[in-house]
Parts: sequence; C-alpha cells; structure tokens
Amino acid sequence: MKNIVVLVSGGGTNLQALIDAQENGIIKNGRITCVISSKPGVYALERAKKHNIPSRVVARKDYSDAVEYSKAILAALDEEKADLVIYAGFMTILDDLVVKAYPNKMMNVHPALIPSFCGKGYYGLKVHEEALKKGVKLTGATVHFVTEVCDGGPIILQKAVEVGEDDTPEILQRRVMEQAEWKILPQAAALFCEDRLEVRNDKVYIKK
Repeated sequence: MKNIVVLVSGGGTNLQALIDAQENGIIKNGRITCVISSKPGVYALERAKKHNIPSRVVARKDYSDAVEYSKAILAALDEEKADLVIYAGFMTILDDLVVKAYPNKMMNVHPALIPSFCGKGYYGLKVHEEALKKGVKLTGATVHFVTEVCDGGPIILQKAVEVGEDDTPEILQRRVMEQAEWKILPQAAALFCEDRLEVRNDKVYIKK
C-alpha cells in the first residue's frame, strides 16, 4: 500500500476528487496518508478532517525564501514516508531539491493540454483567459510528473474538453475541472499505485 501525500493551498476540489476515488475503490493500492497545506485555515484542510485524513500546515510565510521552505516541505515528505506526492492546487513553486529527492514520484494537474498555455505564470484563471483569447475550440487538462521545468515533466494523462462560444474564464474553468481534472488526476494516482507507469526518454508508458 503506497502512501500518498497531497499538497494543497486552497479549497481542495482536486483533493476531494482524490478522496472520492479512494473511497470508491478507484485508487486500490494507495491511500492518502497526509495533506500538507502551504496556508493555514484553507478549506482543503477541512476536507481532510471530514475524512479523518491527517494534515499539517507548512506555511510559506514562515520561511525566508523558496529554498528554506522547500527544505521544510522535503522534511515533512520524508517524515510522512511519501511514495507519491500530488500537487492539488498547490500554489508554491518548490526548489529543485524536492524534485530531485522524489524523481517521477511527484505529479501535478494542469488545466490545459500541455504544451499549450503552460509554464511560468500560467495558473488558475489565467490559463482559461488565454485559451479563450486564442479562440481554441478544445482545451482540457494534463497530469504530468513534476520536474525542474515548470509544467515540463513527462505527461501521464490528458483529457480534452470542448470550449463554448459564450464561455467566460470561470465557466470554462469549472467545465475543465468537472470533465477532466477530477477524472484524470485520480486515474493517474491509481496507475502509479498499481506500478503501471514507466518513464522512458521523458515519455510515460502505461503498462497493461
């Protein structure tokens, strides 16, 4: 049974999708053993509490810079004996030392079809604003392994979502979450926990 540690910074809708998948038996060989938040008082911590999942706050504001904060996060991950680390709306960029300690063991969900609308500065509503500005007919979500390159890690799963002509960024954001993010993030976690993901030459292969 693999230990899944989920990193959060806000409301925790992707965390809820993971919790639901765990309780519905979609994630079979892993369990969420800890939720770590970069801020105190966020609703994601309430979600963890409701489902009896241990949580801890490692507040970004308590540390002088990204390196010191990253060391604290790394120490917490080591203490929790994390096998898989999932970014679920975690809004803090960590230093490379964390990624190097957990190669191909950290995954993130991005609200676009990478390599479109990704990289530094592309997060939250900004992604959907840019997609609408460009007039794309399809957008979606991507689950990828986290590497030193922002949104540049090997792609695990992607799911496309249609863009409506009258969409606002908020409407599109909700549709991408409901139709893509909340589906493929738990699916990717399940595949990892079943040892079905193999990375070769920066590509992810899913074993049958």
